[in-house]
Amino acid sequence: MKSCPIIYRLPNLLPLQTFSLINTQAPASTNFMNFLAHLYLSGNEEHLIVGNFLADFLKNRQVASLPRPIQEGIRMHRKIDSFTDQHPVIRQSAQRLRPVHGRYAPVILDILHDYLLAKNWKRYSDVSLQEFTAGVYEILIKHLPLMPDFLQHRLPLMVADDWLTRYGTEEGLRFTFSRVKLRSSAPHFFENAVESLQLHFEPLEKEFNTFFPEAILAVKDWDLRSE
Repeated sequence: MKSCPIIYRLPNLLPLQTFSLINTQAPASTNFMNFLAHLYLSGNEEHLIVGNFLADFLKNRQVASLPRPIQEGIRMHRKIDSFTDQHPVIRQSAQRLRPVHGRYAPVILDILHDYLLAKNWKRYSDVSLQEFTAGVYEILIKHLPLMPDFLQHRLPLMVADDWLTRYGTEEGLRFTFSRVKLRSSAPHFFENAVESLQLHFEPLEKEFNTFFPEAILAVKDWDLRSE
């Protein structure tokens, strides 16, 4: 069994327990994961970055009140989710986790994918992960007035803790799963999620690196304005 590598340790940041990465005021159906992958797939377009970030925190009636370019980012987020859920490689990966994690295997896989993206970052970007996240944080803070009240309070704390980079650490994974468990009606399905990554690390990483280049190509062909 290959051990789960620790990608980044950032001892000078605020303690990870300072705040919750999980949105406790969003609708119950909200997904809380793979922010890093969504933001990477947004490219350098500010409106797509902001919309992709906000998508899981907003109800449809709230989306309608946002500027049209931000709505394009929200549509992009939802298309990424659909593309991911239907992809045969992702279904294969989820099947590896299903014996232990049941119907929550795809949820766990979403979170693990941000870890795998952080680990394989140099494969997908000439810009360092730290430089990328710093740019994203600047854009999100710039658009803070567009966000729900709870995010206007929470996002600066998330930025101070460098939460996107935290996804690339075992500590960050464990903390994220601990917060998801608190919201789940079946928390036992999230037990030992990091251990599942350790157990299946090589095939999961290989499958991620098969899927993600296809996702990168797919988003380039989407016309988000026509929907």
